[in-house]
Amino acid sequence: MNDRLQQTLRLFDQYNGADPNLFTWEGQTCPQELFLAEKLHDWVLKLAPDASEPLLLASKSQHIGRWEIARHSYPEGRIGYLSWRKALMRHHARIAEDIIKGAGYPDSVADRVTAILMKQGIKQDADVQVMENALCLVFLQYQYEAFHPAHGDKIVEILRKSLLKMDSAGHERALSLSYTPAGLEHLKQALAALERGR
Repeated sequence: MNDRLQQTLRLFDQYNGADPNLFTWEGQTCPQELFLAEKLHDWVLKLAPDASEPLLLASKSQHIGRWEIARHSYPEGRIGYLSWRKALMRHHARIAEDIIKGAGYPDSVADRVTAILMKQGIKQDADVQVMENALCLVFLQYQYEAFHPAHGDKIVEILRKSLLKMDSAGHERALSLSYTPAGLEHLKQALAALERGR
């Protein structure tokens, strides 16, 4: 890993370290987006040991500054939710671009990172697919078990939509993680629903 890449990743960590929301895992508490970005980076390296430099940059900036645009600043309901998500994607891309260019990278690298962050070419672009797999795996490993009890009958459909974005390699990794019996059953139901829909 070259010096410029290491420096830029540290700048991303510094930015995410300002997240006022805290995440606790195995007795350790830290800023939420700092924790999740580190785990996303780890998963990208597991899935793609020879990951490109833009993909590594994207792995630490996928949700950079997420706390700066609150969900409640957009209307309730699906339309408001989708508008919020689009605004977040643009927000992440702007912050990442500023930091990347400030570190001396050419526009071509900044543009490539933006394409990954904006999920351009999912199911066709290998880097974007690795990122999507990694994002879903981070959710399943670190957030899913706390999330699914509150969503009742909707959880299988929520999972199905997430799994739809993954490829078969991602599905295999998802099944390799540890879950509670209920969590595993929901996941298997979602995968079965996905297969029926093909």
